[in-house]
Amino acid sequence: MPIVQGSRNRTGDRRPVMRAIAPPVGPRAQELKLPVNFPAVIAASFPQKRFDIRAHGAVADDRTDCTTAFAAAIDACHQSGGGRVVVPAGKWFTGPIRLLSNAQLHLSEGASVRFSSDPERYLPPVFARWNGMECANFSPLIHAIDCRNVAITGPGELRGQGTAWWPWSKHESRGGQALYKMVLDDVPPEQRDVANSPHRLRPPFIAFVRCVNVLLDEFTIAEAGPQWNIQAVYCQNVIARRLKVSTPQGPNTNGIVIDSSRDVLIEDCEFATNDDCISLKSGMNEDGWRVDRPTENVLIRRIRATAGGGGVAIGSEMSGGVRNVFVHDCDFTGLSAGLRIKAARGRGGVVEAVLFENIRLGSIHGDAIQMTTEYSSFVSPDGQPPTFRNICVRNLVCENAESAVRMIGLADSQLTDVCLRNVTINSAEGMNCVAGNQISLIDLRITPRHGPAISLKDSQDVLIHGLHNHIPDGVFLDLKGRHTRNIRLRGEPEMHARPAVVLGVDVPRDSIVQE
Repeated sequence: MPIVQGSRNRTGDRRPVMRAIAPPVGPRAQELKLPVNFPAVIAASFPQKRFDIRAHGAVADDRTDCTTAFAAAIDACHQSGGGRVVVPAGKWFTGPIRLLSNAQLHLSEGASVRFSSDPERYLPPVFARWNGMECANFSPLIHAIDCRNVAITGPGELRGQGTAWWPWSKHESRGGQALYKMVLDDVPPEQRDVANSPHRLRPPFIAFVRCVNVLLDEFTIAEAGPQWNIQAVYCQNVIARRLKVSTPQGPNTNGIVIDSSRDVLIEDCEFATNDDCISLKSGMNEDGWRVDRPTENVLIRRIRATAGGGGVAIGSEMSGGVRNVFVHDCDFTGLSAGLRIKAARGRGGVVEAVLFENIRLGSIHGDAIQMTTEYSSFVSPDGQPPTFRNICVRNLVCENAESAVRMIGLADSQLTDVCLRNVTINSAEGMNCVAGNQISLIDLRITPRHGPAISLKDSQDVLIHGLHNHIPDGVFLDLKGRHTRNIRLRGEPEMHARPAVVLGVDVPRDSIVQE
């Protein structure tokens, strides 16, 4: 296998060096410890009693304000020990809906619930977590707090009329900075009133806060609300299944946000959003450390996404940690990124024990696989680095992406124990890894239209085994950085690239080990 060292000169030549063949050095990158044992997630159950909103004054003319009728039906259901609050077929108009324990809001076939777009209807402020920071903010359009056994079900639809709220996004960076300053100044969360601040912050469409046994089944979000579509904060035992979220317009219309919650099942859902389709978060910077509640034990399967940011995204607010995540048998296309793990210096926190398996990606506008610590967001003066470790992607196929893989760690917090196995990607650019340690690349088929198949910078203990590469011309492996070492090539790769390997001028000559 031809190996050359040095950067291109003006004529494109490189200075050849001898190939280094030596026994393995240092710890072996290996197949990783993966999440396999998940607690049972059992769907909330409800008594058979029915509470029709029409019996409490609701009128299906798309004009009559049914807020009081919804509240009365939900309260009657709750007071009687629980049951099903029925929204019959028809067009219903309402303000905020507050769910209570043991109440199942059921949207019948043909039911369409449209929410008021007047922000004043969603006051007084309620406890909220906005982008990973606790505060008092506008009520979500549908809100449940401190509930047990609570659900939204049925084949009907919800319409959030978010267009009236979306202009706020232009000024939210100022409101967010003001909230972050309150965090840094140790202002108690209940005193962080952002609803009455000069730069208001949008609430989510649906939010469950400190709830146990949450069921979301079958309904459609046909029109986005103010911001995130569904948020589960500090919840346990959450099931979201057979949902259809069709909100490709509007800023930050994430599909489902799991926020410092545990024991979660998301399955058989369809998404078309204008941000990440499924997001796993756990608080931002100092406020995330103070709360110290991870998102953990999350099973995501059989998801289809056709528009949005990432299909499944972890971060960037992950300061409380995200762990024990299993994502499998998903189909994503038309997204900015396929799989995404993102953070920034100052986040702290640990993302670990994450497995993506049996993933099909169609057309991806950016990275097919992304793990980055360079996400731009609120910067903590503390500077704590995030940690990504024990992450595996296996059995992934991508038809076309702008970039195959982007993995960016930090010098003081490298991406550690990452495995890509049986991954096939057609892309404009290949794989780029900076500051990785103990990386396994097994049975990769990366075919970039230009540039090297794999670029490694300041990375150590990397195993490349069973690479299948067909580059008409170009480089199979490009190494840079004086901290690059112990890059192990196991077996003879199947390739047409010449020269096969290029070493930067600062890369140690013995950094490559052929086994």
